[in-house]
Amino acid sequence: MKDNYKVGLTLGKFAPFHKGHQLIIETAIKETDELIVLIYDDPIINIPLATRAAWIRNIYPEIVVIEGVNSPNDSGYSTEIMKIQEDYVMSVLNNRTISHFYSSEPYGVHMSTALNAINRQVDLSRNIIPISATKIRGNSFKNKEYIHPIVYKDLITKVVLLGAPSTGKTTLAEKLAKHFETQWMPEYGREYWENNQINKRLTLEDLLKIAEIHIEKEDALVLQSNQFLFSDTNAITTYLFSMDYHGNALAGLENLAKVAESRHDIIFLCDTDIPYEDTWNRSGDVKRSLFQQKIIEDLDARNLRYFMLSGTVDERIEQVSKILSAVENNKFN
Repeated sequence: MKDNYKVGLTLGKFAPFHKGHQLIIETAIKETDELIVLIYDDPIINIPLATRAAWIRNIYPEIVVIEGVNSPNDSGYSTEIMKIQEDYVMSVLNNRTISHFYSSEPYGVHMSTALNAINRQVDLSRNIIPISATKIRGNSFKNKEYIHPIVYKDLITKVVLLGAPSTGKTTLAEKLAKHFETQWMPEYGREYWENNQINKRLTLEDLLKIAEIHIEKEDALVLQSNQFLFSDTNAITTYLFSMDYHGNALAGLENLAKVAESRHDIIFLCDTDIPYEDTWNRSGDVKRSLFQQKIIEDLDARNLRYFMLSGTVDERIEQVSKILSAVENNKFN
């Protein structure tokens, strides 16, 4: 290695990773030959170490990311705490020489001294990027301009409403979005069916296209959402319609249904306890009951956890609110 080879180091919890962190990293990339990012673990933070590491690796694949397992949680500037922090960093680096230490915090002084590195403090006064992880945790939607899309999409809890036709999914999804001041994804299959059905039938190719476009539209809405995104159905429902119509499904749709098993953070199943709305594009109350049973059997076969919603729209909104509150507290756990 050349004598003038520059190795930078920065560290933090990155919970969540934001543009202030990006400024530090991008400054370091320009000034060094190699950059190491050490991510601290913290049992109090509700975002796993692996998730935070993945954000940085995806955005900056050229840098070295170290997941700091069992990192010290004490912070402050007492002699004892600074020594604990310095010893931990030195142990993780395993005698690796650091030429530049990057931070936007006062600890840059003592850490760079311990590393025998140049102290590069970037935007210490937060004038260039006026944001902090604490502010973002308080309201990510209000501060979304400071969050990379890769990070922001993980901060949104994705909720899907399943159920047979005429179980109130559309009405509930729309009202939930209004209640939580966020976005909702209508069932694209309904729009497509009305424009493309022939004798109330769709082809296997049609059904695959429905699932693909629904996902594209849903992905776009995630970045506009405020804490939650409510979706009316998913690719599993489209797959079940394909099986019901044709007795089989294209491999592409089957794969999308498999991906849908982990696409949403929470699944709600709307009960059939509301009056059946008999419209020209539906197949009757008996069919509703049969299809509802197919959905339940499929969810069980996929070993997917779901919550049943029953009662009036207002009662269902109350049920959703209680469950989401509990889920949010353990979202990443």
